[in-house]
Amino acid sequence: MKNFLRAVRHGLRHRWTLASALLCSLMVALFWGANIGTIYPIVEVVFQGKSMPDWIDQDIDRLEGTIETREADLARQRTGLEGLTDPQEKQQQQAAIELNLARKQADQQALGMRQSLKPWADRYMPSTPFDTLLLVVVLLLVGTLIKDLFLMASMILVERFSQLATFGLRNEFYRRTLRMDVAAFGDDRSSSLMARFTNDMNSMNQGINNLVGKSIREPLKMAVCLVGAAWICWRLLIFSMLVLPLALYLIAILARRIKLANRRAMEEMSQLYGVLNESFAGIHAVKAFTMERHERTRFHRSAKEYYRRVMRIMKFNSLARPITELMGMVIISLALLAGGYLVLNQETHLLGIRMSTRPLGFGALITFYALLIGASDPLRKLADVFNSVQRSCAAADRIYEMLDREPAIVDADQPAVVPSPFSQLEFRQVGFHYLPEEPLLEDINLVIKHGETVAIVGANGSGKSTLMNLVPRFYDPTVGQLLLDETPLWDLRIKELRGIIGVVTQQPFLFDATIMDNIRYGTPHASDDAVLDAARQARADSFINSLDAGYQTVVGEAGSRLSGGQRQRITLARTILRDPKIVLLDEATSQVDGESEELIRDALAEFLKGRTGLMITHRPATLALADRIVLMDEGRISDIGSEQELLGRSALYRRLCQIPLRDSA
Repeated sequence: MKNFLRAVRHGLRHRWTLASALLCSLMVALFWGANIGTIYPIVEVVFQGKSMPDWIDQDIDRLEGTIETREADLARQRTGLEGLTDPQEKQQQQAAIELNLARKQADQQALGMRQSLKPWADRYMPSTPFDTLLLVVVLLLVGTLIKDLFLMASMILVERFSQLATFGLRNEFYRRTLRMDVAAFGDDRSSSLMARFTNDMNSMNQGINNLVGKSIREPLKMAVCLVGAAWICWRLLIFSMLVLPLALYLIAILARRIKLANRRAMEEMSQLYGVLNESFAGIHAVKAFTMERHERTRFHRSAKEYYRRVMRIMKFNSLARPITELMGMVIISLALLAGGYLVLNQETHLLGIRMSTRPLGFGALITFYALLIGASDPLRKLADVFNSVQRSCAAADRIYEMLDREPAIVDADQPAVVPSPFSQLEFRQVGFHYLPEEPLLEDINLVIKHGETVAIVGANGSGKSTLMNLVPRFYDPTVGQLLLDETPLWDLRIKELRGIIGVVTQQPFLFDATIMDNIRYGTPHASDDAVLDAARQARADSFINSLDAGYQTVVGEAGSRLSGGQRQRITLARTILRDPKIVLLDEATSQVDGESEELIRDALAEFLKGRTGLMITHRPATLALADRIVLMDEGRISDIGSEQELLGRSALYRRLCQIPLRDSA
């Protein structure tokens, strides 16, 4: 519940919306109770064949006569008290006098109220029973209309509040997720993140809506009814609700079970997202290997498990309604028995306990029952809300599990300024591992001069990509440090460091937007002329202009409407437009055809001039762009030199040059 309330606090900045929603809920509750209260004049006045002025006159006469009788009784009781000598009898007589005196005071209060209402009733109230009934019905309809108007306003305001709270939480979750380091995205599957962004957030929204809506409105309606019943006879109300503590205890146990079951169902939904994501993303492999049946079986198993989880929730949730309804019926049954005994026998005591100062009337008892029934309806609706709130609590726990994480890659407390210009990039005794017993990089010492291009070659798993990922601080070394001149990279502001770095990866990624927007991505304020110039440098201008919409062509999801070479040239244009000082090329030509490779190589040869370049490649034509080649083997630098030097002295390099590599390090 703690995390759920944290989510609700996102909406508290919209205090006027919340306050207005609460005010509307209060008005709904007041009119709910008032409408139920109209049963009293119908039963006590209209069905007795009286008008309101007639009923007040007769009740005044009755109360005056009752008060006179009680005064006479009190006088006799006081006289009799003086003649008693037995202490026990004297004590009993004194108690009887006090009870009679309390009844007299209650009658006097009722008489005073009737006398104050008489002038108003004589002037404004109808004089016949039917006209009185007509007035009560009109008041009931008007009250219902007003209540419904407030109910509409309440529902709209509650939805606005819940949507704004979820909107703020969703934005914060996305912002915090983007802040996380790259390693966190390896630990958290995209399906798990998507489940939290969609399914869990929707559960949160529904829970907040119910918490601020029904969870406040229905208890207020119930409270108004209970206050009205207490005003009629509070002792009888307390007697009727003796079973309430037991019911609350059972509901508390049920709440814990429902929350746990919902959490497990949400975890299973994440698994379901994972199956869908994998099968759709790998649809070519599924089709190529005719594995449709296998994927259907995987999905069926996951969906079946989710079905079992949901049915378990339903079993627990199905208990909430019977518990609340049974509790309501027991309360009403106790009230029927106790109230019936008091009214039918005109008693004020039940089982030796005083229930009222004077006997209850038939109309008051019927109104008491109506108010209890009016309180049971909100209780029934709260049972429907019960599962939603528990589900939201489970969703909040899952969301805040990720929201409360802190990124491992953070800015220094007092970040240094990026050296401009810088003279070198240095790897000094660098080591890196995810698990201490499985090092990926060990004792890396390498100095790259500004303006120099260094190629990294090695077998799969030798640590090439890991080494390159340390430069933009996608990861930090676990041993040693990287320095720009003499400034450690972790002392630099991350945004400024990455602002001088351009990256072209093996798998170019384009967004489902225009070519113009994709090239401008990362440099949003660049002019159209600058974009066109970057495209020309990347040798992409000619094929872009051949498209029907040119630079306004939408490339589709992940650039699916373009070939691999075209996507690669657009991502290269994106990097050129950024004008970085350090260029990282991870197998930038490995997935393209010969013609595209030649165009990209020519573009790189021109672009790398005057920049620090670090490239992973196995293509001889691309290796020709490097000033030096770094040979890696099992996480260590095996050798450094020119291509001719390595061919002459390294058997590993000669073997790598003969065998086409497909790097995944």
